[in-house]
Amino acid sequence: MPRFKLTIAYDGRPWKGWQAQPSGQTVQDRIETVLGMLVGKRMVIHGSGRTDSGVHARGQVAHFTVENLAWTSETWLRAVNSKLPESIRILHCEEVPLNFHSRYHTTGKVYEYRLWHANVMSPFEVGLSWHFFGSMDVNLLREGAAILQGRHNFSRLSANRGDMTEDARRENIAGVTRDVRRIEVFEEGEVIRIEFEGDGFLYKMVRLMVGSLVRVARGRADVEWLRSLVEEPQGLKSDHCAPADGLYLLRVMYPGSGVLIQPEHLSHDCGHVSELA
Repeated sequence: MPRFKLTIAYDGRPWKGWQAQPSGQTVQDRIETVLGMLVGKRMVIHGSGRTDSGVHARGQVAHFTVENLAWTSETWLRAVNSKLPESIRILHCEEVPLNFHSRYHTTGKVYEYRLWHANVMSPFEVGLSWHFFGSMDVNLLREGAAILQGRHNFSRLSANRGDMTEDARRENIAGVTRDVRRIEVFEEGEVIRIEFEGDGFLYKMVRLMVGSLVRVARGRADVEWLRSLVEEPQGLKSDHCAPADGLYLLRVMYPGSGVLIQPEHLSHDCGHVSELA
């Protein structure tokens, strides 16, 4: 009864996020449907975490277990891709030990956010980056990023799923504390990329960090306001949430080798389960 690990890339625009829903219009739903067609019975895959509607992935990880079908990893790779829509692709498939779990064994993740900083939006970036124009101080963007790095209470830079009151959520300090190991800002012509690496990310945390960083970089707030978001956790939450368009799950990290999945750099056009960054 082998277990296989999948590395998955997808364009999030046609899909209502990663996690299965009754509508059946998610990435997980589509892959499970294809696996079920190949196996002849219902199949379930387990992802490393969720991505929201419109969010993209270049290195999502999932696993599945199958009985009585002695296919190689390469056979699974070809067979599944042959039936998936072009917006979803399995980049890599390999057999893993039965105790491997794509969600519970993660040690960290890397996300990227793409900003298109130009007066005119490229038609090739629509739905794939956040378009804005006007002044932007990239030095302030980097200064703000340095403030957000480290281990902090991110209750003011994350959203409440609604499964508990906000007061109860904030009282669970461990539940809203995360270690953001690295935030880097890259200028590449009209594109500004921000990479976030951490041990995990809360619901909408990356998008709220990006929106708040951009607010500071555009002179709408100062860096002390940004500092207060992580140093004074009982204050008002930031309501500056960047759109889903520019967010990508780049890779998932596991024990041992550090980065278990690090797919080669792909064009952006290719197209914790509590997490929904």
